[in-house]
Amino acid sequence: MKKRSKSLYSCQACGYQTPKWMGRCPECEGWDTLVEEVAVEGDRFQPAAPRGGARVPELESILAMETLEEPRIPSGIAEFDRVLGGGIVVGSLVLIGGDPGIGKSTLMLQALDGLSKNGRRVLYISGEESKAQVHLRSQRLGVTSETLFVASEIQMDAILAMLEAHKPAAVVIDSVQTMYNADLSSAPGSVSQVRETTMKLMVMAKKSGIPIFLVGHVTKDGAIAGPRVMEHMVDTVLYFEGDTNHIFRVLRAVKNRFGSTNEIGVFEMRGGGLAEVHNPSALFLSERPENAPGSVVTASMEGTRPILVEIQGLVSRSSLGTPRRTVLGLDGNRVALLVAVMEKKIGMNLSGLDIFMNVAGGVRITEPAVDLAILVAAASSFLDRPLPEGTVVLGEVGLTGEVRGISQLEGRAAEIRKMGFTHIIVPESGAKRLKKIEGLKVSGVNHVSQAMEILF
Repeated sequence: MKKRSKSLYSCQACGYQTPKWMGRCPECEGWDTLVEEVAVEGDRFQPAAPRGGARVPELESILAMETLEEPRIPSGIAEFDRVLGGGIVVGSLVLIGGDPGIGKSTLMLQALDGLSKNGRRVLYISGEESKAQVHLRSQRLGVTSETLFVASEIQMDAILAMLEAHKPAAVVIDSVQTMYNADLSSAPGSVSQVRETTMKLMVMAKKSGIPIFLVGHVTKDGAIAGPRVMEHMVDTVLYFEGDTNHIFRVLRAVKNRFGSTNEIGVFEMRGGGLAEVHNPSALFLSERPENAPGSVVTASMEGTRPILVEIQGLVSRSSLGTPRRTVLGLDGNRVALLVAVMEKKIGMNLSGLDIFMNVAGGVRITEPAVDLAILVAAASSFLDRPLPEGTVVLGEVGLTGEVRGISQLEGRAAEIRKMGFTHIIVPESGAKRLKKIEGLKVSGVNHVSQAMEILF
């Protein structure tokens, strides 16, 4: 039968296909995600009839299986290895995504440079830049390894042949959305191309034992572009977060088959590339003003690591009919809820005032353990009274004004004392369980009104 081509519209988010274009995908309800692709229609697939006497695979008890512990490969970047679970696993397929210009390519090039220090041959394949452009970036980053090789290629057959021939110790594909399979007629970056590319690279990684890193684009919603099945195929999914207007970057794992998803890595963007931040708390509090109303220090858990951050609040008279509520680095709905609690349970009339909240340093915090700190920052600015020196505030706040317990309080308290603070306001339930720390005064509160009495 002669093959003929036809057009199909495929959703770039979920892979749904339809012969007609629609503004909204009926499967994932995404707007403007349907892209035209050319599909080849030929003979229908006819499944083979089952043969008699087929071999039945043997079963093995999970208790009788032997586990082979393979040593992890250090990348030379401690924060990167921390997020991966202790190093790079042989034969792993890692997907890293992030906003444009956030530093994904920079991080991957620095990681390959660290891997090649021990004489390992590593390969950086770029589908977006030429070899000359990659070389210019390597000079800026100070990459001097002789065993780091660069290729500019988008054809998957050529890339697989390259990996078979040279057997590198690690490979970076930058980016997976630019790779092209000749077997498919759709354009690079389409759902079918990305899915097929990921599948071929996954088979190559498992068969050869080569760790492969895929750099992925993200959509306007912040999710990695391409079919969702791509995140299911890879072993690890990392997100590189941060604001391009700030120098701090956070590497976070949202999926990891070889380690915990509770770890993060903190980096600082400098002129010579990304630098590790071993003590984020000291960096975030280095420029904190003293005796300033509206400035409150709290401890947020980023993975298993407590990080001290400064929450700033500003309450001022509004010149508009509708007061403004501007929030940066926090959940706006959560801040509105806490403002309502202040008005109802404490008696502070904030209805006609502008309220601005910010987390210094460009960090984003979503956990409810900082609720009391947000509330205290707004109250401090409203009353124009600074907090007592050396005080840190922790606790979740409910709608009735009660202060609820938080997790990992001992780790937070140890970090607070290490940074030189002497007094913490915590929920009463947590204060009873907290072990005594020399030089740290602990005040337990059950209601937000008690916190106000202690602080103001």
